Amino acid sequence: MINPLNNYFSAEKQESVLFITLGLVAIGVSAWLWMNGHRLKSMAYPLVVIALMQMVVGVSIYLRTDHQVATLSAQLKREPAALKAQEIPRMQTVMKNFSIYKGVEMALLILGLGMLAFWARYDLAAGIGIGLVLQSALTLTLDIFAETRGSTYLSALHAMPS
Repeated sequence: MINPLNNYFSAEKQESVLFITLGLVAIGVSAWLWMNGHRLKSMAYPLVVIALMQMVVGVSIYLRTDHQVATLSAQLKREPAALKAQEIPRMQTVMKNFSIYKGVEMALLILGLGMLAFWARYDLAAGIGIGLVLQSALTLTLDIFAETRGSTYLSALHAMPS
């Protein structure tokens, strides 16, 4: 069980760095668009708002992961049944939350595509639409990978002897 635990949290920490990096890049692109007076500078609105969320999530996961792994690894050695009893409900909540996140991300993606389909001739709408499409598609993709990892980890927890 130590391998699924380490694999899951190691990948979560790696993805948190990716979230932080994407957030920083989005803010950098937004600053460039705005400073240069680009006609699609309105991309900055969704890029920055979603980037800030990505960075908060990324930093919080990055900072808590090592302590979480140490605590869970110690618990696995001392009280594997207690680990199973605590981690399964926690991971079930995490997995339910992915359904919510993916729904929001898909809605933003559809909204962005709709803005591009119907109002592309308006710079404000086109910029916001492009920003929504870029950020929601990237975040959705990363969350699908995270959900798959979570499912694998949850299956390993269920397979543990009680």
